[in-house]
Amino acid sequence: MKKLKKLFKLREKREKEYEKAKEKFEKALGKPSIHFKIEIPEGYEDMTSEFLELEKDEEFKGKIERLVKRQLKHEREKEKAEESVKSEWKNKGNSNKN
Repeated sequence: MKKLKKLFKLREKREKEYEKAKEKFEKALGKPSIHFKIEIPEGYEDMTSEFLELEKDEEFKGKIERLVKRQLKHEREKEKAEESVKSEWKNKGNSNKN
């Protein structure tokens, strides 16, 4: 029994190491991606099976991807607006010196 437990622990350790190496490889050569754990919302515990099925739901995945695009677009527009304000202040400062 102890040998079996040891074997499972070794296998689990190797799997974790493999996943870490795979993640590093994908970050270095592939498209960047993010992964995070989402817990079932409080009050929806009776829908555990439906919640777990979302991971395989392509339509749901599409909705999440659109949400990410909207967020990144918002961040890009915010950065552009801040840069525009900075350049305006810089230009006003230069024009006042003349």
